[in-house]
Amino acid sequence: MMVLITYDVATTTPQGRKRLRLVAKQCVNYGQRVQNSVFECLLDPAQFAMLKNKLENIINKEEDSLRYYLLGNNWKKRVEHVGAKAVYDPEGTMII
Repeated sequence: MMVLITYDVATTTPQGRKRLRLVAKQCVNYGQRVQNSVFECLLDPAQFAMLKNKLENIINKEEDSLRYYLLGNNWKKRVEHVGAKAVYDPEGTMII
């Protein structure tokens, strides 16, 4: 299933900047950054549960926020892109 993950982490303190780096690092491990604080992640339910748990243990729930948009398996009909930055297909062929 495709999950869109967005986050807003308070960065006014060194601890906040560290949380921001840790959240981004976890998201990079599971998906593709499509905007500064937005990731598209193609996950199975177990991977989603694991990532969600990791992220929620990083953030400060009093200062930061996470949003999960569950786009499901038919996500290609739900995503439309306009403008800069190349579109990628996580199910497509990967060239290394």
